[in-house]
Amino acid sequence: MKDVNTRVLPGFMELLPKDQIEFNKIKQIIAEEYQKFGFTPIDTPVIERSEILLAKAGGETEKQIYRFNKGDNDLSLRFDLTVPLARYVADHYNDLTFPFKRSHIGKVYRGESPQRGRFREFYQCDIDVIGHNDLSINYDAEIPAVIYSIFSRLNFGKFTIKLNNRKILAGLMNSLGLGGQSKDVLRIIDKSSKISQSEITEEFKKLDLNNDQIKLLADFTAISGRASVAIEALKNMAIADDEFVAGVNDLKLVTDLMRSMGIDEDYYAIDLSIARGLDYYTGTIYETTLDQYPELGSICGGGRYDDLASYYTDEKLPGVGISIGLTRLFYQLNEAGLIKTGEGIVADVLVMPLGQDQVVKSFEIAQNIRESGINTDILLDDIQMKKRFKYADKKGFKYVVIVGENEIISGECVIQNMESGDKENIAIDKIAEYLKNKLN
Repeated sequence: MKDVNTRVLPGFMELLPKDQIEFNKIKQIIAEEYQKFGFTPIDTPVIERSEILLAKAGGETEKQIYRFNKGDNDLSLRFDLTVPLARYVADHYNDLTFPFKRSHIGKVYRGESPQRGRFREFYQCDIDVIGHNDLSINYDAEIPAVIYSIFSRLNFGKFTIKLNNRKILAGLMNSLGLGGQSKDVLRIIDKSSKISQSEITEEFKKLDLNNDQIKLLADFTAISGRASVAIEALKNMAIADDEFVAGVNDLKLVTDLMRSMGIDEDYYAIDLSIARGLDYYTGTIYETTLDQYPELGSICGGGRYDDLASYYTDEKLPGVGISIGLTRLFYQLNEAGLIKTGEGIVADVLVMPLGQDQVVKSFEIAQNIRESGINTDILLDDIQMKKRFKYADKKGFKYVVIVGENEIISGECVIQNMESGDKENIAIDKIAEYLKNKLN
């Protein structure tokens, strides 16, 4: 045996056929749901000029980029789908119609330290609505409708779409005169759902906040739950800051629209601890969690931002969107036992010629079955009959069509149900119809 290490690199996921089929099914459902809501699929190159990807990157992101030179070109692998979207919109601005609703499902690359459930190559599934100069807040309510539709169809159990608004958080900091300490305060708010009220109070005390500030922040972090109740509690705080008031009003409008769109109120809630993307999101923000598996964390997140592409164009392009990290999600769901793999095949029927003389006729029969809408494979190896059926059984085919010399002469083929073992002789020109009735 050659001394070559065939193991996959750390941080890269490679699946066996059964798992890959289930992965593809989830990806397909997400793609179908995105298009159902009118999001146009696009794709962008995996490799971009480094200056594009690094225009707004810094810190850890810059360290994680896979960067290389090819000739005189300084190139990098894309690390998310948002920066390529910004470049795409700036480049094709004159050819696009705004609001521009796009979906993008593709691989991205980050040179992170490989850990369990964290990958260096992974699929992102993104949607965004991009406006020109402004964008109606109505789109902020459509995004949760897409999330609701996707995870209802995937049926991984009860889930909750959590909402907040960055204006509320910014307005709260302004009203308390904590602009200079906002990051430290928001860091505590961000973990308030994971620690007790007394622990939150102690954390605030460490920042040398006065009692009035601590009380108001404690009251704020205690607000959660159903949208109507939480929004009323926010109004009762009587904070007069214009940005805070605007954020509360926006949140009320979005949740009212969600209700009118038929999103079950049991599936969304206000969560003021969400403080994601402090330097990016400017309005509504979302996180989605599985109720029975909170340890998985956010399985889908995103929000509203003021300007998508300021590094590449002078046009103001506000937007709102979400991203599903599909590779990480699939890994976590599989670990939690929520992925139920099937037989590991993509075809239900196997056509089995018994000799070389029957191969041409078998091709004809297989094609006729495929044209009826049934995925069909054909076994072309000349092996013993026992091995043929062992192969069919191991692969999990539901039906086998046997094509031998006698079958061709008689005009009938033997069709075997692999689960029950039952056999029937069916006229060759009736095989497709027979199988369609059996499989539907």
